[in-house]
Amino acid sequence: MARHASTGSRRPWRLLILAAVALAAIGAFVGLSGVTTNGQHQRLGDPRHPSTSTTAPAASSPTSTTAGVPLPAGPGFIAGQVTAVGDSVMLDYQDPLKAAIPGIQVEAAVSRQWGEGESILEGLKAQGQLGALVVVGLGTNGPITATDMDSMMGILQGASRVVFVNVHVDRPWQDPNNAVLASAAARYPNVVVADWSTLAAQNPQWFGADGVHLGIDGPGADALAKLVATTLANG
Repeated sequence: MARHASTGSRRPWRLLILAAVALAAIGAFVGLSGVTTNGQHQRLGDPRHPSTSTTAPAASSPTSTTAGVPLPAGPGFIAGQVTAVGDSVMLDYQDPLKAAIPGIQVEAAVSRQWGEGESILEGLKAQGQLGALVVVGLGTNGPITATDMDSMMGILQGASRVVFVNVHVDRPWQDPNNAVLASAAARYPNVVVADWSTLAAQNPQWFGADGVHLGIDGPGADALAKLVATTLANG
């Protein structure tokens, strides 16, 4: 009986010891989880980048240049594909443009004239390789007329959207060309104009000595690519 009494008297101490061990284990777990005194969490392993929450940021919804753009209304176009045809100015910003519009097909060349651009677009359409979203960056190298525009739109009739990039060039045809482009946007429902002329005039520091060409992949090239992508997406 004395032995049993002695064993029973030690049980409360054992329970207290077990409770202390459990509390210590819980404290260690909480410390490893990174909980601070204000209930917030910090990233473990890299004290340079604290985080105020353990909840991962929601993934941003993927954006698409073709979101909200109607399907092509005519044959010969690839729905959702973007094709850009331009002159040497487009060469200056083609890399930022490819970054801004993934998958874009760029056909740009030095001294390209409007008529040559028409031929390229017509050939791509005939081969079934023309995107239903078209960017045209021509008009730097010579005058264009309303008849030229009608010829171009005869090829692009049925495209989902056509973006004409207006011109910034110190030549007599700058303003008349831009007027033709603006008139096309008023006459053709699938045409919009990216107003490069206004943005360029406000930022002369973007240009080289000729006042026309941009530093390749420089701030002006980035700005023009962004303007084209935004105009294409929003209309």
